[in-house]
Amino acid sequence: MKTPDELCHRIGYQFNDESLLAMAITHRSFSANNNERIEFLGDSLLNMIIAEALYRRFPDLREGELSRIRALLVSGKTLAELATEFDLGSFLRLGAGEKNTGGHRRNSTLADAIEALIGAIYIESGFDTCRERVLSWFESRLVALNPESSHKDAKTRLQEFLQARKLPLPDYQLLETEGADHQQTFIVSCSVSLLKSTISASGSSRRKAEQAAADKVLVALKDAE
Repeated sequence: MKTPDELCHRIGYQFNDESLLAMAITHRSFSANNNERIEFLGDSLLNMIIAEALYRRFPDLREGELSRIRALLVSGKTLAELATEFDLGSFLRLGAGEKNTGGHRRNSTLADAIEALIGAIYIESGFDTCRERVLSWFESRLVALNPESSHKDAKTRLQEFLQARKLPLPDYQLLETEGADHQQTFIVSCSVSLLKSTISASGSSRRKAEQAAADKVLVALKDAE
């Protein structure tokens, strides 16, 4: 069974008050003493911390461009990816119904828990420590930012990459659909002429699966350069 210390090690912060950590990982389906209020606080802190980081990192960008990039960084999708890197889902305290329907894998639940952890760190240790932790979690994403393309989705960036080299457009194929009608998972492949193998990815809709596959192809193309 996963322990609180394991989660603290993964996020790089040791809680002195374990009740705060417990609250941050408690879904409303598990207890009335859940993470909704502290997630509300964490959401505001996250937006502030990322906004400040972008303001300092990109002094020439206009407000609209900064807002678009911030929206991508603090999106539910990005936060769920971060939660997956921490294996946060396996630490969540969920009610039986929520657990049985895959709540520990649900993007919205994972994203809320990340924001709740941010709020909990702030409550215990203040803004400076909270900011340091958040920036460490987002460091690789901040370093990889390209303001010219950050507002474009993966399929658009892949298409532009291939068109610039006068290469055929990517071929997306639906491979499989899994799960009940109300909670389906789509598995899609993406093939491009520059890569020998086809890359596949999954998502809660065909569009999301295609975006995830395109993102994987972009990473593979970068590694191949």
